[in-house]
Amino acid sequence: MRREPLTLVEKECRTALNRVRGMPFDWSLNPYTGCEHRCTFCYVRAFEQRADRPSDDRYGRTVLVKTNVGAVLRGELGRRSWKREPVAIGSATDPYQPAEGRYRLTRGCLEALHDHRTPTHITTRGPMIVRDLDVLVALSRRVRVTVCVSVPSLDPEVVRRTEPGTAPPLPRLRALRALVDAGVRAGVLMAPILPGISDDPRALGEVVRAARDAGAAFAGVGALRLAPGTREHFMEHLAADWPEMVGEYRRLFGGRAGLPAAYTAGLQETVAKLREQVRMADRPATYITPEPQPEQLRLPMAS
Repeated sequence: MRREPLTLVEKECRTALNRVRGMPFDWSLNPYTGCEHRCTFCYVRAFEQRADRPSDDRYGRTVLVKTNVGAVLRGELGRRSWKREPVAIGSATDPYQPAEGRYRLTRGCLEALHDHRTPTHITTRGPMIVRDLDVLVALSRRVRVTVCVSVPSLDPEVVRRTEPGTAPPLPRLRALRALVDAGVRAGVLMAPILPGISDDPRALGEVVRAARDAGAAFAGVGALRLAPGTREHFMEHLAADWPEMVGEYRRLFGGRAGLPAAYTAGLQETVAKLREQVRMADRPATYITPEPQPEQLRLPMAS
């Protein structure tokens, strides 16, 4: 695949952890700003537009490298006020995009999370994660670790058109198998699912079966969202790649960022039935169990 021109900007950061509202987690960590994967559906484009930064085809052509993020993170995790709450990595940029091969910032952050016994949740489309198996195994022995490998479709044409900078699905599934074989709890995140493009039950079934065959602990699913910033970019690419779908998307989304509740509920139900059909269930016994947390000794009070 031809690489697009890319500019890497090295800059020190003041903070590493971000307090998050309205999400399933309270803290996020992103060693980079911007993402080389440049997915057409990326919801981060909406945040970029609100911050008055490019959300169109320019997004992802410049990646900010937080060169000191590991050291800053260690300082934050070392505070007496830190309660070892779960930290999500990859909520706004892929921690295993190609730049990580050079800078190894994600690895440094995982080492810091290990040393400070902090539960960790990682989302990635990058097979490079297998490079850090040693750290992930050590971290899993101390705290709860979950890795979500994003595989919304096995169709190479869908992936090529919507995820121009990512690795193909099969290398991601091989990375998933390597994680599972090492004892790291990992599964597949099928998101976003695109109406009329990747939501056919047969296509969804292929992903669920591939996830099961790779030993996935789970297979979650999420539907496309088109908030302002993401909407304009995605619809432009939809018109170029699937022009026959433009009218249907305008009807489905209307003026909303999300799809109708009936569609999302139906999608969840379809995938739940597929998981049952392939007898896919969480198998916690096959994954590393964290060691008991050390208890702080309490000195007896003087009488």
